[in-house]
Amino acid sequence: MSSRPPATRRSFRVLLAAALALTLGGTLGLATALSATAASVDTNAWYVLVNRQSGKVMDIRDTSTADGAVIQQWPRNDGNWQQWQFVDSGSGYYRLKSRHSGKVLDLWEWSTADGGQFRQYTDLNGTNQQFKLSDSASGAYVRLLNRHSGKAVTVTDRSTADGATVTQLTDNNQYNQQWQLVQVGSGGGTPTTAPTTSPTTPPPTGNVSWPSATGQQKVSSTIKVSGTLDGRLVRYYGISSGGQDEGQPAMFELADGATIKNVIIGTGAGDGIHCKGTCTVQNVWWEDVGEDAATFKGSSSSQTMTVDGGGARYASDKVFQHNGPGTFVIKNFQVSDFGKLYRSCGNCSTQHARTVQISNIQVTAPGKALVGINPNLGDRATISGVTILNDSSRKIVICEEYRGVTSGEPTKVGSGPSSACGYSTSSITYR
Repeated sequence: MSSRPPATRRSFRVLLAAALALTLGGTLGLATALSATAASVDTNAWYVLVNRQSGKVMDIRDTSTADGAVIQQWPRNDGNWQQWQFVDSGSGYYRLKSRHSGKVLDLWEWSTADGGQFRQYTDLNGTNQQFKLSDSASGAYVRLLNRHSGKAVTVTDRSTADGATVTQLTDNNQYNQQWQLVQVGSGGGTPTTAPTTSPTTPPPTGNVSWPSATGQQKVSSTIKVSGTLDGRLVRYYGISSGGQDEGQPAMFELADGATIKNVIIGTGAGDGIHCKGTCTVQNVWWEDVGEDAATFKGSSSSQTMTVDGGGARYASDKVFQHNGPGTFVIKNFQVSDFGKLYRSCGNCSTQHARTVQISNIQVTAPGKALVGINPNLGDRATISGVTILNDSSRKIVICEEYRGVTSGEPTKVGSGPSSACGYSTSSITYR
């Protein structure tokens, strides 16, 4: 089957869509009333559609904008190619419009057979592009029933694999036919939504909205960088399974003097970025932090790792880890849903006096602490220009002090401003 119909077939699609809309509009308009969950769809919102069987979401293959692009399932990353809007077609039917391409979910070649493919196509408002939402028994999921065929949108063969196609099948109310509608930014479902900022309180200078990827590249082994790598906002993903296990490979390894910029690191980030000496990490965005977002592994106290711009979210433990000596600079950065933003290694077998400088950052709760240092080893922190959102009870600790060790576990000895934790409460703003 060709990925794009010939010109004569495309003309036929347009004519047939118009004809069917006129001739079938009256009879098919006798749809049954939508139930509560289905009826709650907001036609002004954007949703990701999470499959109950696999936990993966409906996605446009290769982030294509072309007519005929295949619809598949993929791990959630909230890219525009995974976001869909329900456009009202009347009589209880909707078209699913892609935020990325502006095209709609289309039953390819007007198939009525089980296994008929769904692809994206220019919006003609044909009945093969219209869907009725039917609630599952649990009430938390819906089935999408195509108006032309009456069949349900289904992940083929109950697959849980990345890239499995989305096709139609007789409605059996199976798990692979059930979809959870998660409004982007609502905080529901798999936690991969971007932090939001009130329009009346702009973020600190240097912080910007989360970017959309211009493409994506699966990574099978660590990418070594010397000189400058400009990723042009391509998403790199998949070097690991996406867990928090220790000992995962790094996505990127930066040599002394290297720079990485304009990169999005997606799900399966592994141990993120390893910096082997002085390095710059500019406008890099971690969509779902794995083990750690980045680790400074320098060998000299004169070396500096600089993180300038970008952001990170969903770090159950640390965002930035400092193992070697030297200075770690974090500025113009935003972080949300995290354990610690920065931690000086508490139990490395070889310890060092380390310095961290943090300025102009935006923090969105939940989070545990911004900085953890070991003053007994000579660590020092300076913190300024911090804006914290959604933490009215002020649970996020600004700076924690530990007694660092070379074996065993470090002990927490204090928190708050001190000679080692250099900041004033006036430099922390809560909104």
